[in-house]
Parts: sequence; structure tokens; C-alpha cells
Amino acid sequence: MKMDLYISQLLYRYQCVTVPGFGAFLTEIQSAQLHEGLHSFYPPKKLVSFNSYLKNNDGLLANHFAQSEKISYEAAVAIIENQVLNWKSKLQDLETISIKNVGDFSLNAEKNLVFTPSDSVNYLTDSFGLTTYVSPAIKREVLQQVVEKQEEKDPIALVPEERNSNPFLKYAAIFVLSAGLLGAGGVLGNNYYQQKVQEETLAVQTKVQKQVEQKIQEATFFISNPLPAVTLTVKGSKMPYHIVAGAFLKQENADKMYEELIHLKYPAKRIAKNQHGLYPVIYKSYSSYSEAQTEMQKIKKSHNPEAWLLIEEL
Repeated sequence: MKMDLYISQLLYRYQCVTVPGFGAFLTEIQSAQLHEGLHSFYPPKKLVSFNSYLKNNDGLLANHFAQSEKISYEAAVAIIENQVLNWKSKLQDLETISIKNVGDFSLNAEKNLVFTPSDSVNYLTDSFGLTTYVSPAIKREVLQQVVEKQEEKDPIALVPEERNSNPFLKYAAIFVLSAGLLGAGGVLGNNYYQQKVQEETLAVQTKVQKQVEQKIQEATFFISNPLPAVTLTVKGSKMPYHIVAGAFLKQENADKMYEELIHLKYPAKRIAKNQHGLYPVIYKSYSSYSEAQTEMQKIKKSHNPEAWLLIEEL
């Protein structure tokens, strides 16, 4: 019996694989994980879960079985039914049912079906070839730490700015020169001294005035020419995570569920008929997996324990 192989093959391509009369295998995409304590990186993968309430034959497994074995569709359905009866008989005898590369089934003390998924296969095709990677811890050298501490203690060297010669030295030289002239020439020397002082003072004042005017012009330029405003355009976020209330063979049943959710104030939506011939009805859509998962747990506790998560861009 190649039932294990056919279920495993379909899980690579579909989110839901139903075994008629037994239940449905559902997959959810888990993003890449980092375990800091073990220094390990885990690639994205599909998490496989099981819903024993979805038992209706959607034709997916039977059709794949018939094409692979080159038998009729009806014969494939009959073989699957016999296999399901065999599984149920073993479970009643408290035996464990193992589906290779998918998981194990058993009954707990309350006679409830328990599914333990297998971690041996990653059904996410986008992660093909990616494996778990363990990175050794990074150790810093003590020498590097000493150098860093030494650099922190180094004083900051201040380089004095070069300045033009002090104009007051000129005045001192002029004063000495003028004093000599006064001693030698009297009033003539004094007049010459006063004239030189006035000339030097006027030159300094003119230079300072030009620098002040230049600073004012620069300040005026920056004030009168403000930087242009920057406009950022944020694209609308996608909402590919949907909490599904149910998928129905008849559209009138989907309409009833939709009306019930609207009455309960949920922003419900009806999705067009899917490739399995079902009409899904969703509670609400979300942009992040974590938010959708949290809300789904609340819905399972308060309203519908059979709610499940659909990951698809509608």
C-alpha cells in the first residue's frame, strides 16, 4: 500500500490533503528560526497538523492515487476506504499508526485521536536544499579589549588654530618708534604717531565689519532657502493570513455561516469556489502570521474549535 507515499507527495503541493472518512492534513508556513542558546539557525518550513473533522472526499487524494496506480477513480476510492477501516481497527486495539514522513496516530486515555507530526521532511519547496546550521560562538580576543580600553584613555590632542599676527604688536612697534621720534622731533613725531594709530585702527575696524557682513549674508541665505520637505509613500500592506470558519460543498451552507459571522460582528468574507469544489468562509484577514495565530486561538476557545488558518494572497 503506497498511501504514505501519495499523502507525502501531495503535501509538497497543497495546503490541505484529505483522507476521506479519516481526516485532513493541514500545513502552515513557519518562518526561519534562530535558537540563540544552541547557536542554531532553522530554515523556513511547513508545519503539518491534523483535523479529524474534515472527512469529506474532495477528490484530491483519490484522483492522485488513481493516476499513479493507473486504475479507475472508483477503485482508488474503494482502496482508500479499506485502508481507513484498517487504520481505525488498529487504533481501537490501541496500536500506533505510522504514516512515513508525515507522522504517527494513537489514542489517548480519553479515546481521543492524537497526531504527532514527523520532523524528518520539510514540505516547503522554497526551502529545498536548506538545512539546519549551527554556528560556533564568537570569542573576542583579550588583546582587542586591552587596545579598546587604551584608546578610551588616550587624551584628545587639541591643535591650536593658526592666527594672524596680533595687531597690537604693530601698535607697540609704532609706539616705540613714535617715542623715539618724540624724543628727537617733538611735535612732528607726535603728529606722525597719531596718524599711524588712526590708520591701523581704521584698517582693523574695516576688516571686522566685512567679516560680520559676510556672516549675516550666509545666515540670510540658509534662512531664505529652507530644505525641501521629503514625502514618503507607504504601500498598503498585504493580508495573506485568513482565519477560516469552514469550507462547504454547498454554497447555501457557506451563506448561512457568513450571515452568522456578520451577526456576531466579524468582518467576514466569502471566498470563491476553490480547486477542491468547496466554498470557504473566513472570519477575518491579517497581515502577520503571529497576529492571525493569536486571534485564531481566541476564536477556537470562544466560538469555533474547528477554525483553521489559510495562507494565501486573495
